[in-house]
Amino acid sequence: MQFSGGNRKRLRLGGDQRNACYPHSLQFYLEPPSENISLIEFESLAIDRVKLLKTVENLGVSHVKGTEQYQSKLEAEIRRLKFSFRENVENEYERRRRDHISHFILRLAYCQSEDLRRWFIQQEMDLLRFRFSILPKDKIQSFLKDSHLHFEAISDEERSLREHEIIASSTSSSASKSELELESVYKIPFADALDLFRGRKVYLEDGFAYVPLKDIVAIVLNEFRAKLSKALALTARSLPAVQSDERLQPLLNHLSHSYTGQDYSTQGNAGKISLDQIDSLSTKSFPPCMRQLHKALRENHHLRHGGRMQYGLFLKGIGLTLEQALQFWKQEFIRGKMDPDKFDKGYSYNIRHSFGKEGKRTDYTPFSCMKIILTNPPGQGDYHGCPFRHSDPELLKQKLQSYKISPDGISQILDLVKGTHYQVACQKYFEMTHNVDDCGFSLSHPNQFFFESQRILTGSKDIRKESIQPEAPQPKPSVQKNKDASSALASLNSSLEVDMEGLEDYFNE
Repeated sequence: MQFSGGNRKRLRLGGDQRNACYPHSLQFYLEPPSENISLIEFESLAIDRVKLLKTVENLGVSHVKGTEQYQSKLEAEIRRLKFSFRENVENEYERRRRDHISHFILRLAYCQSEDLRRWFIQQEMDLLRFRFSILPKDKIQSFLKDSHLHFEAISDEERSLREHEIIASSTSSSASKSELELESVYKIPFADALDLFRGRKVYLEDGFAYVPLKDIVAIVLNEFRAKLSKALALTARSLPAVQSDERLQPLLNHLSHSYTGQDYSTQGNAGKISLDQIDSLSTKSFPPCMRQLHKALRENHHLRHGGRMQYGLFLKGIGLTLEQALQFWKQEFIRGKMDPDKFDKGYSYNIRHSFGKEGKRTDYTPFSCMKIILTNPPGQGDYHGCPFRHSDPELLKQKLQSYKISPDGISQILDLVKGTHYQVACQKYFEMTHNVDDCGFSLSHPNQFFFESQRILTGSKDIRKESIQPEAPQPKPSVQKNKDASSALASLNSSLEVDMEGLEDYFNE
């Protein structure tokens, strides 16, 4: 893909050629675009794609994925931003082209770190899940073939021989014989269906999994995630060549460092809480993941490294200073009969390191919900992680009972957890513990839980960060530094500032 300062004449394609380029409303993005586009279009497509993925994220943590409300709101946003979503729609070529090019543009922006890649992959997977869910059944086989997924539907005779076993093993307990007769069943190598096998949700025979049509999406998403993860790693290797282009670097930096969500670094919030407040705040305003860490620390006077990182950065984000953090952890560890000198030698360095005062001088930011859920699962003797994701359902039920959640509320939360809607479950917990019908925000960060809780409980804006700007690992280039660039670049940077301001307002709506 090449870029120019002005508008280039686009290659005109006939109807058959257009259909061959984009035969479906969804794709695996296996081939990069090869046409020339202007810098203005590059910028516009990138910003629209980020808006779409941010909507996917917000809807995913405020609604149960796949519900009618979730589907209708996401479809409305895709329509508004003019991206493809349905088959058999006339004049879809331009929408599919926008979808194709914008995806590859964001690969350049979101391949730069593990957190960025994780966020991008998750939102793209959710978008693909939505599009696949509305893909006509008669188009699925051709889509699988075009995506290089060689999954063939078994014959009616073969399906009838295994009908009982397939229904019994299905992910849906309401699956019936009549439903199975109406849909295809795919014979897939066992290694490609590990997620379904792990959950005991698929019938296995002679090294093959027999997957009904309604469950094939899990296989498709796994393949998509693997391919996209590998592609992002390859993109990262070639990134220096792209970043050397002064026309693109400002936009890519803005996209990658500003719009994956607030990072809740301390900035103007340091020193806003005292050590004496922590016990009280833990029961009133801490999310369950941090509440269980605080309780374990007070009871055991120790946390393992994963717990110290997760909890320590959370406390830093709500306002604990470096001096307060050193005092807090030292007092607690000494209560566990640890020698003060041992703490100073073995643990103080790590605390100072997390505040950017040692080692690489990286000022670490608190973990987001996505990072807690998807990385570093807790082992025996650990207390970090997400209780909704990593706790046994019975233990989670007991924990919610100890938090004085009503039986009906516990049932609602456990149903959400069973459906793997962990952030929605935490949001439901927030609404129940704060006695609100609708919290009015999409929960994506433990520190967001804390600040929103304080806003409701105290009505004070003092403890809540009034302006939280995500930190960039490297300084953002200024438009002023590019005075010697071409007039086209100057025009791009000028419009970039305006569009980025609009994008920031869009995310704060």
